[in-house]
Amino acid sequence: MHIKEKLMHYRTCVCNINYYMVWSVKYRRKILDPEIEEYLQELVQQIPEDKGITGRKLFERFLEIRNQLWKGELWNHSYYVETIGSVSEENIRRYMEHQSKSY
Repeated sequence: MHIKEKLMHYRTCVCNINYYMVWSVKYRRKILDPEIEEYLQELVQQIPEDKGITGRKLFERFLEIRNQLWKGELWNHSYYVETIGSVSEENIRRYMEHQSKSY
């Protein structure tokens, strides 16, 4: 893809910012089978402006995950974001290990 095709245009700026993002499911439940993971990836790429809609869409399409996650919450309140270039797998693992100690 050409760099101009990656640029995001806003009212006062033009940018190309890339991130690695790691979210974890509430209570560390193992709900992300390949079908759910594929659908979630589509949602994240399709509707980034609609914060909060990914969980609702997953609950609507995959009713079985509601039994594992009560209160209608999918994601932990914390997340990890780091710009591409300085992120390492070790940093991501360290974050995930720290988060798992919270539960």
